[in-house]
Amino acid sequence: MLFITIPAYQYRKIKQAQKPSSSPHHNMNKVALALALSFTILCLSQSAPQNDTHSLTQFRLQTDTHGYLLGNWTGSDACTAAPWRGVECSPNGRVVGLSLPSLNLRGPVESLSPLAYLRFLDLHHNRLNGTIAALCNCTSLELLYLSGNDFSGEIPSEIAYLRLLLKLDISDNNIGGHVPKKLSKLTHLLTLRLQNNALSGPVPDLSSSLFNLSELNMTNNELNGRLPDAMFDKFGNASFSGNDGLCGPTPLPECSETESPASTESSVPSNPSSLPQTSGVIAAPPKQKRWLSPGGIVAVVVAASVGFVVVVSFVVAQCCGRGGRTSNSLMGSEIGGKRKSESSYGSEKKGYGGGGVDRDSDGTNTETERSSKLVFLDRQTDVQFELEDLLKASAEMLGKGSLGTVYRAMLDDGNTVAVKRLKDANPCERGEFEQYMDLVGKLKHPNIVRLRAYYYAKEEKLLVYDYLPNGSLHALLHGNRGPGRIPLDWTTRISLVLGAARGLARIHTEHSATKIPHGNIKSSNVLLDKNGIASIADFGLSLLLNPVHAITRLGGYRAPEQAELKKLSQEADVYAFGVLLLEILTGKSPSEELDLPKRVGSVVVKEEWKNSEVFDEELLRYKNIEEELVNMLNVGLACVAAQPEKRPSMLEVVKMIEDVKVEVEQSPLRSEDYDQSRYSLSPSLATTEDG
Repeated sequence: MLFITIPAYQYRKIKQAQKPSSSPHHNMNKVALALALSFTILCLSQSAPQNDTHSLTQFRLQTDTHGYLLGNWTGSDACTAAPWRGVECSPNGRVVGLSLPSLNLRGPVESLSPLAYLRFLDLHHNRLNGTIAALCNCTSLELLYLSGNDFSGEIPSEIAYLRLLLKLDISDNNIGGHVPKKLSKLTHLLTLRLQNNALSGPVPDLSSSLFNLSELNMTNNELNGRLPDAMFDKFGNASFSGNDGLCGPTPLPECSETESPASTESSVPSNPSSLPQTSGVIAAPPKQKRWLSPGGIVAVVVAASVGFVVVVSFVVAQCCGRGGRTSNSLMGSEIGGKRKSESSYGSEKKGYGGGGVDRDSDGTNTETERSSKLVFLDRQTDVQFELEDLLKASAEMLGKGSLGTVYRAMLDDGNTVAVKRLKDANPCERGEFEQYMDLVGKLKHPNIVRLRAYYYAKEEKLLVYDYLPNGSLHALLHGNRGPGRIPLDWTTRISLVLGAARGLARIHTEHSATKIPHGNIKSSNVLLDKNGIASIADFGLSLLLNPVHAITRLGGYRAPEQAELKKLSQEADVYAFGVLLLEILTGKSPSEELDLPKRVGSVVVKEEWKNSEVFDEELLRYKNIEEELVNMLNVGLACVAAQPEKRPSMLEVVKMIEDVKVEVEQSPLRSEDYDQSRYSLSPSLATTEDG
């Protein structure tokens, strides 16, 4: 049975229409009104499930931006089609449960507000953001788990509408403001978890109204003022620790006589010292400074001196013992130093699965985390070693970027690998991280840098790649410009850009169905092996970031449509590759100040392409390559077309570059002052940028 709530003004019209009247016109109005009301009720009753499905679809579009996490959310009805992941429905086809924990969903939750029948909502340990105010419309909620996200704003006073709520967990977010007094309206509440947020102000006395509340956690916030005695007596200090501004019974600091427990909601600042005199609450007087006695001062000085001597002696001994291998601790001390605290992560992570919509999130089904070790992606061919071997290897930092730091690690067995330590300590949960790493590891191509292994721990993520000793295309193009520079010859430039094109084309064709892009194409991500073969680096790392964040954090060359669409795409990859090709032709590095496609396009329109306004001066030293330069320029300009649909595919780009005939014997340097033997790639070159 469907109950329809009729607004009061419509109800009055219906009652008026029921009054007897002899007017035929009035009787016709009654019939029309009755038909309209029946039609409205029929539409509402038939469209309710579709409204639920629409809300879920909007939620998927806003939070699963890559489209991989909720891939089976397809069909016209979430309740009658194949079961949607995490969705539970009632017999009458309404969504009553939604359980999507630890999926790395990112975005707002406003689209869920129309789910009026929703009783159970578990979205813990994602990366959802915005406020939680919209969920106050889901007035049937009984269990609400939102911990471990990026929610901000305040706890809305409208939370009092959730009268059926039994358990509320919004811990480990960025929620600020005050703890609303209206939480006292949630008289059925059993569990309230607010810890690890930025809540401020006084603690309201909830004990007098929340008789059933058995679990309360407000630790590690910015709460202040006198803690109500009744709250302390019922829940103890353990529920309020980590709030330095609170005072009250022992072991809390003693309150001043003027401080009183808050009885109403007020706009009390979180800093007691900023309270106005008229607020009725006066800040505690500052503690008096206590000076040490002369004997105490002497004791402190002596102790500090002894400690200093011990520290200096230890440092000297360590430096002498290493005998020059100071780089050995570069990675080992930073990474290995955290492993002890991470070893217990498996016991901290809790599973929130279970039976029906009344299941709990208390962690009864604890997920045992895999032991922290290196995971090799190809056990048949990869040279394998232990994490300890990696941590004690002689390491040298090659460069830093927006995603992390890259080291060259020389193992004791003679092998050398490149290790990327991700800057974002928690890019995503283990399951999704492993899924993406497997996807990257399966891609094997001579022009793509191989991901050999990875390491996952709570606060540490390492990626182990093949080490390519000849640095980056960026270093070869732009390093040491000026006197004494070894120029990059024309045939080598074409060889490198062709290798990069083939690698990117393989990525696009391998993932043509899902349209997974590289997302970070730039010259510093084109690396060279010992034979001078170019390979694309950093594929797959864009998957670990929200697309909006990826565009701002990754340093790749951006297509014009990305300023509005805020997402990565294979078409944008083609544009970035076109910019890379123009960079090779012009010898100029793209930047925010230099829009390379725009500058080159304006010069070409003026037909001034034959001079150094377009082409690198180092290329103009060669004879008889004008046709090759123009052909390559046309390829680059085709890639940077303003409309994405007008750009060629990377397979077409590879074919166009292959069709450019580059004959070595037709491209000697005009000046005899350059020694051709100096063009060999130097093993000392190392990438300094990693994105």
